[in-house]
Amino acid sequence: MIQSVARAAVILGVLGSGTSRLGVTEIAARVGLAKPTVHGLLRTLVEHDLVTQDPASGKYSLGAGVLQLGNAYLDGSDLRARSLHWAQDLAFRANEAVWVATLSGTRVIVLHHVFRPDNTVQILEVGAAIPWHACALGHAIVAYLPAEDAARVLTAERSALTGRTKTSRAALAQTLARVRRRGYAVEDQEATVGDAGIAAPVLTSLGTVAGAIALTGPADRLLDPDAKDDLARAVTETALAVSRDLGAAG
Repeated sequence: MIQSVARAAVILGVLGSGTSRLGVTEIAARVGLAKPTVHGLLRTLVEHDLVTQDPASGKYSLGAGVLQLGNAYLDGSDLRARSLHWAQDLAFRANEAVWVATLSGTRVIVLHHVFRPDNTVQILEVGAAIPWHACALGHAIVAYLPAEDAARVLTAERSALTGRTKTSRAALAQTLARVRRRGYAVEDQEATVGDAGIAAPVLTSLGTVAGAIALTGPADRLLDPDAKDDLARAVTETALAVSRDLGAAG
């Protein structure tokens, strides 16, 4: 591992953690490095447009170059490309919003978002990062990871986002086992109060999990006993279709 690259990556991670701007002292404290070292790394990142410095406060935030890298990642994602048509069909079939996501560390990253096909005001969530343990997308993905990878994810620290978020290893293990039995995951207000999700895994030609596709929306609509089974069937059928497009058997 090249130390300077690793340190720069950690700094980018800190700047992308949610705080809008941070000073050198704050960044140094979070990454555990000396201020001169952090300042030198920040100057290099600024030169490459990966970090920008506010002239008034002197504080730092992610630069436009990170957005360009993110867009390049989206453009190169086979999962996103193969799911575009199927996600649109699912949104119209279920009359709900659809998210396609992949796992990055302990969070799922939304790669594609199809709005609910109505006239309501909606916010594009592409790029959103959600703790895996708090959403159906994360449960659907982690349930199909190799045992060693799943164990590593389960050992990471977790915090509750709502009163319904599962954080204990035992509760999550039960949830993942249920996902494997049913073939889909259900989230009931675990990331956001009032919201729910139904997700199914998308597999590759090697049988590994590439990500997941989900219906997202109000819990009273998605989890309505008269609608839930049909919605789950629509999600699993769509996930299977995307998986086939990625070369998966079945």
